[in-house]
Parts: sequence; structure tokens; C-alpha cells
Amino acid sequence: MLKLFVTMQTMFIAGADRLKGDSERGATATEYALLVALIAFALILGVTAFGGALNDFFDGLATTVGGWPTS
Repeated sequence: MLKLFVTMQTMFIAGADRLKGDSERGATATEYALLVALIAFALILGVTAFGGALNDFFDGLATTVGGWPTS
């Protein structure tokens, strides 16, 4: 019977701790979400800018290679 009482008490304390919550957990998750969004935005901008330059490079390369005589 004592084991049952101790188990019930432990479960009650653990449940109370979960209900109380961790006030830092939500703030940390929000900070990480904002950080991920900022990094994703920077990557999209970088890929867009670099993609245009890379496309121009390969267009020029294709034009140059297309002008080579075939043997």
C-alpha cells in the first residue's frame, strides 16, 4: 500500500510540474522559429541573386561552346 501511495504522489507531483510549465520554453521556441525564418529568407534572397548570375554565366558559356567548330 505504501508503494501505491508513493507512486500516486510521484505522479501527482510530476503532473503539477507539467501544468506549471516552463516559462522559458515558449520564448526559446519563438526565438528559434524567428531565427529559422530569418535564415530561410536570407537563403531565398541569396539563391535568387546568385541564380540569376549563374544563369547568365551558363548562357554565355553555351553561346561560346555553341560557336566552336565541330570536327
